[in-house]
Amino acid sequence: MSNQLEVPAHKPEFWDEASKQLMRRDRILRKIIPAYQSDSLKPPFPPFMTLARAIISQQVSTKAADSIWGRFTGLCGRRPSPAAVLKHDLDTLRSVGLSRRKAEYVSDLAVRFAERKVRPAAWAGMDDEEVIASLCTIRGIGRWTAEMFLIFNLQRPNVLPLDDAGLIKAISLHYFSGEPVSRFEAREVAQAWAPWRTVATWYMWRSLDSGAQSH
Repeated sequence: MSNQLEVPAHKPEFWDEASKQLMRRDRILRKIIPAYQSDSLKPPFPPFMTLARAIISQQVSTKAADSIWGRFTGLCGRRPSPAAVLKHDLDTLRSVGLSRRKAEYVSDLAVRFAERKVRPAAWAGMDDEEVIASLCTIRGIGRWTAEMFLIFNLQRPNVLPLDDAGLIKAISLHYFSGEPVSRFEAREVAQAWAPWRTVATWYMWRSLDSGAQSH
């Protein structure tokens, strides 16, 4: 999920300070961050768009997710809205490469937004775990998808998505010489990243860009 659509560059206000602190604390990030300091987490898309993209990206490679998203936006518009999605039946949504289940999830998400059963304005006043609990009541959204929303839409600074294969792969590569890594070991590594675990995670994703891709 590290490479969403292109949008104008604008760093979150905490980004530079977080990067400096992470470089002081962590010898691996001290090497990685300077290579990508001209880039950062981008401004958020609308909530519906972020969640639809996250659902489409579940359990597929970045390349596949990008391809499906490109066809999806070709069908529903460059910035797809709930109303645009609801113009199409499930078979049409499946024609862009969505599984039946994902087509159902995206359609259900559009219904919830259109009927105002989802109220994004309320999330700003919730802590991370409250937002995750709220999002996980929506079909097709589990903890990973909720954490991607916290990172890419709400831009919360201290999210650690331990279910993300790209993050685990990067921690394995940089901290364990490529050996398999448990969630416990990944969490131990990330203790030094708090309260900027979102930023560290983003740089972990970027460190894979020259080779294997993260979500």
